[in-house]
Amino acid sequence: MGNRGMEELIPLVNKLQDAFSSIGQACNLDLPQIAVVGGQSAGKSSVLENFVGRDFLPRGSGIVTRRPLVLQLISATAEWGEFLHCKGKKFTDFDEIRQEIEAETDRVTGANKGISPVPINLRVYSPHVLNLTLIDLPGITKVPVGDQPVDIEQQIRDMIMQFITRESCLILAVTPANTDLANSDALKLAKDVDPQGEEGDYRSNHQLDLMDEGTDARDVLENKLLPLRRGYIGVKDIKAALEAERKFFLSHPGYRHMAEKMGTPRLQRVLNEQLTNHIRDTLPGFRSKLQSQLLALDKEAEEYRGYRPDDPSRKTKQLLQSVLLRGFEKRIEGSGDQVDTVELSGGAKINRIFHERFPFELVKMECDEKEMRREISYAIKNIHGIRTGLFTPDMAFEAIVKKQVIKLKEPCVKCVDMVIQELINTVRQCSNKLECFPRLREETERIVTTHIRDRESRAKDQVLLLIDIQLSYINTNHEDFIGFANAQQRSSQTNKSQSSAGNQVIRKGWLTINNISIMKGGAKEYWFVLTAESLSWFKDDEEKEKKYMLPLDNLKVRDVEKSFMSSKHIFCIFNTESRNVYKDNRTLELACDSQDDVDSWKSSLLRAGVYPEKTVTVKPFILLPSVR
Repeated sequence: MGNRGMEELIPLVNKLQDAFSSIGQACNLDLPQIAVVGGQSAGKSSVLENFVGRDFLPRGSGIVTRRPLVLQLISATAEWGEFLHCKGKKFTDFDEIRQEIEAETDRVTGANKGISPVPINLRVYSPHVLNLTLIDLPGITKVPVGDQPVDIEQQIRDMIMQFITRESCLILAVTPANTDLANSDALKLAKDVDPQGEEGDYRSNHQLDLMDEGTDARDVLENKLLPLRRGYIGVKDIKAALEAERKFFLSHPGYRHMAEKMGTPRLQRVLNEQLTNHIRDTLPGFRSKLQSQLLALDKEAEEYRGYRPDDPSRKTKQLLQSVLLRGFEKRIEGSGDQVDTVELSGGAKINRIFHERFPFELVKMECDEKEMRREISYAIKNIHGIRTGLFTPDMAFEAIVKKQVIKLKEPCVKCVDMVIQELINTVRQCSNKLECFPRLREETERIVTTHIRDRESRAKDQVLLLIDIQLSYINTNHEDFIGFANAQQRSSQTNKSQSSAGNQVIRKGWLTINNISIMKGGAKEYWFVLTAESLSWFKDDEEKEKKYMLPLDNLKVRDVEKSFMSSKHIFCIFNTESRNVYKDNRTLELACDSQDDVDSWKSSLLRAGVYPEKTVTVKPFILLPSVR
């Protein structure tokens, strides 16, 4: 074989497989392995027994292999077998090995021909084998027998796919020589997993002694009929000794020219080499994944250093983790066991705050173009003083820019407030599990809320610091700085993109038109479709009967105070030129079931270019009595 270090790779992987199996944990490290796949009665057992030169696998009708068999072949001076579940017990009689496999299979699956993905680990030591590890999987069957479930074929297929879909798995596809290769179940599965034959290595082993007299599999073995990247190797049944097998290939007129590439010894050597090379190729990625998992385990184990079962703080932490924090994490990450179907909450609500509510608040802070021009004009004149300047001074630019940047503070702080409020609401929802212990629930909420409030102040300080950093220096050399020429170009590009967007649909949903007079039927619900150019509404969501189409030119959005008698949340659309928006109405009042829906629709309208009305802050004043 050559490099002794390379030869030791397979035993090393065997030890890892045994370690995971012995502790009852699935190996999620994706260890390199060879999976033996074939149809029922395809001869998989014969191929494996050929390697050892012994009969030791169960035989019979129907599904014989009902649990994956991890067969570890180890080169040794003596010959015996050893099971992982009977560690320390040597089986020198191979009939006993067969009986133990049958007994262990029935112990888990029962005697009704059921299957199980729990593997049986068997080591066979022999001077006739090379170091090799194979996984014998259940044969593909079509018809359930006995008490087998009706979906037994799908169950077996799913089990096989669990193994062969791994990138680190090589596929040994076994097909009888007397069957049509195009109908091979094993090759079909291999092609499904790796249609290009680039990641999986699959090889078909034909039992040539099953062929009719006067026929041969020469075209197949020469890799001409259905080419495989790794080709084919032909073998005979175990009943023929290895010497007889070699004599068969040397004497057969169709195979003698390729006799050196045929037979069980050749198959063993090729599989040994390919598995060793495959382990070597996957070793860097395997090592990296192993180290990352080791670091994660070390981090987890660090929490238990100096652990004392009677430590009250440990009990408190465990209580919080099991009752509160796990549910909190699930609600934020969106993987909770109980999904809220009534309203947005947890992580989904926070997502909406960041992507819809926060941009909306930013736009509300924008000033009108006329006001901006007036501020720029005053800034330039005040900086020039009594002089008449020819150029726009940098100080005027910085003054205007800083004034706009400062406006970011309010919506940013408001965004933090909204996120914090949702986190606290999530904590209260999670603490419902403690409702039988009101004092414990109250104290738990207090501790967690206090911690969140502490982080709130730190978050706000960090956000304000970032804005102050932007205010400290205006870098006009930065690649993101537009400049006058680029601003004109970008503006024209934006206009082109908006015009090309045309009637791109931005949002669809149900809304209630609130300001329809009682004489005309009162408030009514319609199906609304918002595009980049218009807002249309239909009778229903089939969108066949259009009621009205409202162009978006010169429209803005305004909040409407919720009516005392209505449970709906309302906003309205109006025309900035004081024209009627809808028939005889100056405004179009639209109602939603929740404030979240209102905010979401306003955000969608913002994307369509319908901006919110700027809020004017009225400064309070004090009336002083006149002095006579």
